[in-house]
Amino acid sequence: MTWVKVCGLTDEGDVAAVVAAGADAAGFVNIPASPRFVTVERAADLAQGIAIHTVLLTIDLMPSDALRILEETGISGIQPYGADSADSARAALGAGYLVLYPQQAGAGVRSDKSLGIPLLDTPSASALGGTGRVFDWSLAAGRSDRFVLAGGLGPGNVAGAIDTVRPWGVDASSGLEQSPGRKDHGMVTDFITKAKNT
Repeated sequence: MTWVKVCGLTDEGDVAAVVAAGADAAGFVNIPASPRFVTVERAADLAQGIAIHTVLLTIDLMPSDALRILEETGISGIQPYGADSADSARAALGAGYLVLYPQQAGAGVRSDKSLGIPLLDTPSASALGGTGRVFDWSLAAGRSDRFVLAGGLGPGNVAGAIDTVRPWGVDASSGLEQSPGRKDHGMVTDFITKAKNT
C-alpha cells in the first residue's frame, strides 16, 4: 500500500481532514517564501496529538538547530532544503527521525541512504517545491530504491503516477487546495483513497 503525505497544512481543520482520510504523514512548511508558511510554533501546535507522522519543511538549518526544533516541538520528521540540508538530514536520521530528502527529478539522480528517503519533485529554478507541475515520470520509473514522488499530484493523476512510477510514497500539496494553504477536504479524501487503492 502506498505511503501518503499531504503537505502545506496551515489550520486545524485541514489537519483533521488529512488524518481522518488515512494519510500517513502531514507536512508543515517553515519556509518564509512559501504561501503555505507557518512558524515553528504554529507547526508544533498543528502537529500536537495527531497519530500520524508530522514533517517540518525547513530551509538553511544547521544540524544542531534542526535537532533542537524537532526535540522541542515533538515533530517526527524533517524535509530539509538549502544550506546544510545534507548535514541536517544525516543528523536527524541518526537521531531516529523520519527524513524526506528533497531532490529535483533528473537523469542519474539516485538515493543516498545516509540522507533518508528521497523525495523527487519537479525541477524548478525559482521554487523549492509546491509548483503544482508534473515532471516527466520516466525520470523516476524503474528505480529500485524506496522514494516518495511529488510534483503536481492530485486526485486526477495519482493512480496513473503510481502505476507508472511505482513509488514507495506520494506527496501532494497545491493539487489538493482551494487556495494556497487551504485544502479542499473532498480532494484530500479522494487523493488518499486513490493512492491507497492503486
